[in-house]
Amino acid sequence: MPDCFASRRPRRRLDDDDPMPEGIKNALLIYNPTSGRRRKHRFEEIEKAVRILKDAGITSEIAATTGPGTAQGMAQLAVQQRQDLVIACGGDGTVNEVVNGLAGSQLPMALLPAGTANILAKELGVPWDIPHAARLIPGGIVRRIALGLASAGNENGRGSDPPGRYFLCVGGAGPDGAIVNGVDEIFKKNAGIVAYWVEGLKQLFRYDFPEMRVFSGGQERRATIIVIGRTAHYGGPFKITTGASLFEDSFEMLTNSSTSRLRYLACLPVLWMGKLRGVKGIDTWKDTEVVCEPADDRMVYAQVDGEPIGALPLAFRIVPNALSIVVPAVKK
Repeated sequence: MPDCFASRRPRRRLDDDDPMPEGIKNALLIYNPTSGRRRKHRFEEIEKAVRILKDAGITSEIAATTGPGTAQGMAQLAVQQRQDLVIACGGDGTVNEVVNGLAGSQLPMALLPAGTANILAKELGVPWDIPHAARLIPGGIVRRIALGLASAGNENGRGSDPPGRYFLCVGGAGPDGAIVNGVDEIFKKNAGIVAYWVEGLKQLFRYDFPEMRVFSGGQERRATIIVIGRTAHYGGPFKITTGASLFEDSFEMLTNSSTSRLRYLACLPVLWMGKLRGVKGIDTWKDTEVVCEPADDRMVYAQVDGEPIGALPLAFRIVPNALSIVVPAVKK
């Protein structure tokens, strides 16, 4: 844990579309040294990013994660010690941890993409090049956004205490939850995104598509998969909840009611072409909350931001005004 934390002046409240405040002079750069490709060159790239930020007037302290949960703890400590900025360098899992450490605070988060995947980088147009991405931070715009929150719940919408897991980009349950829960972490570290494709092929032949009950907007639906989107991008090259936006206080939900393995296989080329909405059994809608529970005694696993969160029942709801993020002023 970095020893540079010191008491700092109170920060002013950030509003939507604020330029990067001139008072931001210090940053904590949290990075995952074991995630994604180019791990051997990661620290060299980060050092370049630190020099770029210093030239722009932002002094950055580097903090490497040492295991699950450490990025969240570092972000929480940065809030307590009144840092000016937190920079997340990693994949979706690292970003999710930082988000959970910052949720509800006014401390803004910027992004240097790395890791196995990074949906947020695609959504914001942040280049997958750490030094290049660093050049965009000083001139960025601070936006205040909502977050999703997944918690144990039932059809009455009552969640658990503690509140659950915040997520930034996407949640889901069904086959994608089974894939994320089934991926071997060691294989993922070595193979990256290939680990998800391998597990996806395994699940394709053994998953039995149990149904879930989905409660949202006063309606009950039956589905075998639900994608709960805050972003248009999903994983890899795919876009699923194409009507979702980080800058709206809502989810876009997509469900498939089919229980047929063959129909799911037929969806793959349609998904690749971005035309899922015309497929029989597909339903989409927007809302601020949804509750999902298994329709029988079979387990239905769930995920948020590509990280496993266990099995249904779960409630997903929007938490408005929950996070400040630095958005490039112009997409590159």
